[in-house]
Amino acid sequence: RLRQLNDGAAPAARTHLPCPTLPRFARGTMSRLPPASSKRVLADLQQLRTLTEDARGAQRVAWGPVWRKAREWFVKKAEKEAGLRVKRDGAANLWASMPGRSKQSVLFGSHLDSVPGGGWLDGCLGVMAGLEVMRRYAAAGEPPPVTLHLVDWADEEGARFGRSLMGSAAAAGTLDPKQELAHLVDRAGLKLPDALKENGVTLDGMRKAARDFEALRAAAYLELHIEQGPVLESLKKPVGVVLGSMGVERFQLRFVGQAAHSGAAPLHLRKDAFLAAASFAVACNELGCALSGKTPRTRVVATCGVVKVEPNFVTAVPGAAEISIDMRALDAEVLAQMLAGAKRAAKIAAKKYRVELSFDPLLRITPRIFDETLTRFVRQSVKEVSGSAPDLPSGPLHDASEMAGIVPTAMVFAQSSPGISHTRIEDSPKAALDQSIRAFLGAVDRTVQHVAGA
Repeated sequence: RLRQLNDGAAPAARTHLPCPTLPRFARGTMSRLPPASSKRVLADLQQLRTLTEDARGAQRVAWGPVWRKAREWFVKKAEKEAGLRVKRDGAANLWASMPGRSKQSVLFGSHLDSVPGGGWLDGCLGVMAGLEVMRRYAAAGEPPPVTLHLVDWADEEGARFGRSLMGSAAAAGTLDPKQELAHLVDRAGLKLPDALKENGVTLDGMRKAARDFEALRAAAYLELHIEQGPVLESLKKPVGVVLGSMGVERFQLRFVGQAAHSGAAPLHLRKDAFLAAASFAVACNELGCALSGKTPRTRVVATCGVVKVEPNFVTAVPGAAEISIDMRALDAEVLAQMLAGAKRAAKIAAKKYRVELSFDPLLRITPRIFDETLTRFVRQSVKEVSGSAPDLPSGPLHDASEMAGIVPTAMVFAQSSPGISHTRIEDSPKAALDQSIRAFLGAVDRTVQHVAGA
C-alpha cells in the first residue's frame, strides 16, 4: 500500500459503510459530553502566543529551545487538565492518549512548530483544539467508546533543515531517515543529526515511529488547520471542508546560453538564457490558467518561485539561468498534463533562444483525496455550526497528507485573514476560529461514534 503511494499509483478504493447503531456504552458516553465550546482553546492559543512569540512573530522552530518550551507547556496542560498519558515516539512526535473501551483508536492533532517569525495559529490551532477534545471526554466521567490519541507532530514545517512533515512521514513509514536526513545542514552549518541528538533523537531511532504507529490501531485521523490562503475569506465563509491535499511536481531547470557584453552583442545573435527562463515562466502560468477548472476540486496552481541568472550584472547578457517550477493539482491526471506541458514549454523556450536545457526533479508528491465518510462528517458538522460548508483543496501540505496514505483522514479549515500565513500578521477572525473549533469537535464526535459502532 505504501509502496503504491510512493510510486504515484492511485490508492485502492475504500469501502464506506453507514454508521451502525451504537452500543449502549457509546451512546452513554456521548450524551455526557459537555457542549462544544471554543473558549478554552482560544485562551490556550493566547497563552502559547505570549510564551513563544516576539516582535518578529512566532519562534517555535523545530528542534530549538522555544519549540521545546512550547512542548513542555503543552505536556503539562495535557497531564493536568485532561489526565492524559503523554509519550514520545522515536521521531519525537508527542502522543497524549486516553484509553477507551476499545483499543481501536481515533487520532487528531497537528503541529506546534512554526517557521521563524511565523503566525500564532499555524499548526497549534489543531493541537489545542485536540486538547479540548480530550478535556470534553475526560469530563464525561467514563472511558470513551474508543481510544483517543492527540498528536503533536515533530517538525511539520521543515523550516530549519528543509524537510517538511518529518515526524508524520516517519510515523507513516514514508521517510528513510539515513538517506533523506543525514546530509541536511541548517544555515548555521549544524547538521540535522546533531540537532536531533540535542533533542534525544537518532536517525536509527526514528524508524521505530512507524512501528509505534501501527500499534495504535488507528481507524481515523482528523486535523484542524487555518487555510493559509484567501479562498474562504473571498467567499466570506468562516469554515471550509478540505477535499484533499494537492499533489506536487517540482523541478529545477537550467538554461545555458552564452554570456556577452550588453552593448556589443546584437539582439538577433544572442543566446540569452534569461529570456528562455522568462518565456518558460509565462508559458507555465498560461498552462495553469488553461488547466484550472471552475470548481475547488479542479483548481490548479503553477509557480516559478526561484530565478537565478549568471553572471548577474547590469551590462551582461545572461549566459545561464536557473528557474524553479512548482505545480500542484488535486487530480493526478491533470497534474500529469501540467508536467507534460511544462516540459514542452521548456523545450520550446530553449529552441527559440538557442540555449541548452536541463530539467531536474526536486519533489514529487501524489495527490491525496481524503476519506469520503470522514469528509461527510466534517461537512455535516460545519453546516451545523456555520450554515454552509464550502469545499476546497489544500495547496499547502499538512501532516494529514501523510496520514491519508495509511488511515482514513479528513480536515477542517478555518478562514485565514488576510489570507496569508508564515508571517507574524497571520490571523483569523474570532468568529471563524470559534466556528471552526466547534465544527472540528463535532466532526470528532461523529467519527468516534462511527468507529465505535463499526
